[in-house]
Amino acid sequence: MAAKERTLRQKIGQTMMFGFHGTDPTPEITTLIRDHHVGGVILFARNIAEPKEVLRLTVALQKIAYEAGHELPLLISIDQENGIVRRLGAGTTLLPGNMALGAAGDTSLVKATAEATGRELKALGINYNLAPVLDVNNNPHNPVIGVRSYGEDPQFVAACAAAAIHGFQEAGVATCGKHFPGHGDTSKDSHLTLPMIPHRRERLEQVELVPFVKAIAEGVDSMMIAHVCFPEIEPDRSLPATLSRRVVTDLLRDELGFEGVITTDCMEMKAIADSPGTVEGTYRAFQAGIDLLFISHTCEWQLGAIERLAAGLEAGDTPLERLEEAYGRIRKLKQKYLSWDEITPYFAQQDPEPDALVGGAEHERLARVTLTKNEAGLLPLTVSTDQTIAVVCLTNTMTSLVEDERYLINPLQRAVEAAHGNTRCLEVNNPPTASDIEQVLGQLTGCAAVIIGTMNAHLAPGQAELVNRLNGSGLPLVVISMRTPYDLAVFPEVATHIAAYEFTPAALEIAVEAVFGKRELQGRLPVTIPGAAARGHRAHSRGEGR
Repeated sequence: MAAKERTLRQKIGQTMMFGFHGTDPTPEITTLIRDHHVGGVILFARNIAEPKEVLRLTVALQKIAYEAGHELPLLISIDQENGIVRRLGAGTTLLPGNMALGAAGDTSLVKATAEATGRELKALGINYNLAPVLDVNNNPHNPVIGVRSYGEDPQFVAACAAAAIHGFQEAGVATCGKHFPGHGDTSKDSHLTLPMIPHRRERLEQVELVPFVKAIAEGVDSMMIAHVCFPEIEPDRSLPATLSRRVVTDLLRDELGFEGVITTDCMEMKAIADSPGTVEGTYRAFQAGIDLLFISHTCEWQLGAIERLAAGLEAGDTPLERLEEAYGRIRKLKQKYLSWDEITPYFAQQDPEPDALVGGAEHERLARVTLTKNEAGLLPLTVSTDQTIAVVCLTNTMTSLVEDERYLINPLQRAVEAAHGNTRCLEVNNPPTASDIEQVLGQLTGCAAVIIGTMNAHLAPGQAELVNRLNGSGLPLVVISMRTPYDLAVFPEVATHIAAYEFTPAALEIAVEAVFGKRELQGRLPVTIPGAAARGHRAHSRGEGR
């Protein structure tokens, strides 16, 4: 069927990006692709098994679209930012996230990591990565961006973003800059409520918008709009950027000249779902100028959004030209990256195998952590093999709905055991109670040193209290921040601190190797630790990664 013969309903389907549950195509997603010509699917950890099964899934989804007469293959998207936000699991390479890369200070490493990520995604049949994050994280209390950002310097974030865009694209994967016009200076999570950034336009141009302007110049394929209110641009303070024509069309499309695909974030997030609701919000986002609409979980709302768009277009409430624009941009994006000639050979294969590069040694060398503070010269930690090291392991809990619960691990104990077999693991609730803290302190008898991994202690008084009490125990103490480096601000008397930026096994292995002098670390803090300069703290830039 030629492109010009596509029906209104089929074109509406192409503007949708829907999710589903399970590692096989469900009857619901099959119907959406086959009967409604839905042109995009988003994968989460719930859809991910071993690499071979992921490839089998993506091939099955594409086969449904092919047999339904789709002109072009499905866009199959994923949030593979790396670090704490990742969807791929066992069998793939756990590559460093953005702030860890920002700490390394090397844009060539950013590009190499993006290209490696893209190559693995492409090998699994995933052609659209919802990355890179372009937010400038200049708010230590940001609960949703944090280490997902490259740092707090707009120009440096912009340079990293450009490198990542080129890396993904060279691997053959479409890119998506997010979250326009910026989500870095919020203290609320748009998954749960509607945040606001109240800054004047001059400040937005100097900070928030800088990486987005750079990304446009570098040819980013798509741009995701934030569910955040910007009263300087949109005076209606109840209106998130996603639903604002002033933000989407007037600013991004017309003023900044972006010609690519504009997407929503998930329309089931509370900032939209609570008001005006997912279905109506999706329609209003389309009216505001958004091309590609994400509904990640609920089939009822997915079908409702299709019907709402159809009703509005058929009634003339929204001009048909709006649909033609969106459909045309999405079609152009697909033509750039997708081809049935590349995909259909897999249909005849009983058990397709992904390329051996997935999870291979070539990609394993890409990881970095930063030694941020070592004033007492404690590192390397010197203990004899018969001395016991206490390893305090906090329960890893979800801090934002953007994370996947199945990947909330704490590999610190295993990493320490690999370097020093004589350990005592002290598992602690998160947040720890006063009773938990006393129990930990009571179990330090006979230990020669303590290693603890913190997780957003700057937002958790119980964690800060635990660390400060451990620091007063008289034992040598090493703190490894396993999420944000801002933790350093709440235990200023701790002399030895390593920022790992994430809780992946590779990051913790490297951090622990540094603790025992088996690895020297290179890097710099890509963010300012509140109060650190006033206390005379300094960030050391030493070492190596892999």
